[in-house]
Amino acid sequence: MSTIESELFETPRLELLKVCEEDAPLLLAVWNDPSFIEHVSDRGIRTLEQAHKAIVQGPLKTYREYGYGPYKMLRKSDGEALGICGLFKRDYLEDPDLGYAVLPGYRGAGYASEAARQVLVIAAIAFDLPRVKALISPDNAASIQLIEKVGFKFLRRCKTDENEDALLYGFEFDGGSAP
Repeated sequence: MSTIESELFETPRLELLKVCEEDAPLLLAVWNDPSFIEHVSDRGIRTLEQAHKAIVQGPLKTYREYGYGPYKMLRKSDGEALGICGLFKRDYLEDPDLGYAVLPGYRGAGYASEAARQVLVIAAIAFDLPRVKALISPDNAASIQLIEKVGFKFLRRCKTDENEDALLYGFEFDGGSAP
């Protein structure tokens, strides 16, 4: 990876690395966080074995097919895994979806917005995407505030593929340039 590419996956406080099978404990914690279950979905993944399988069928497949996917957020100061942030391909959306989840002990410190901004840079520079969407649960005030703070605009109410109510936001790159 060239220097410019490797710099894309860093922020002042975080490293963003592709999720791999060894990240099953992190993803298991994310997927079973009560806030994730309430605002995103209950994936029904309760064991490390199920998490490994979900990583193979989800993120690893997405990387192969689209080049992008979720990134684990590692704090540079101590290497602690804080959560995930990345681009997700939804069959019912034309554009990739920016998604993130921060584990409870690390919320409120600005990590999600820092990672989200950097994922937008990655989307523009590494993947040359013209726009990115974000699906937010209507009752998730913190995520609505975050997504608006990083520059997304509300588009409309919609339903997810699981028939859940959602707010659809969009981010358009100005001439393909990074935010």
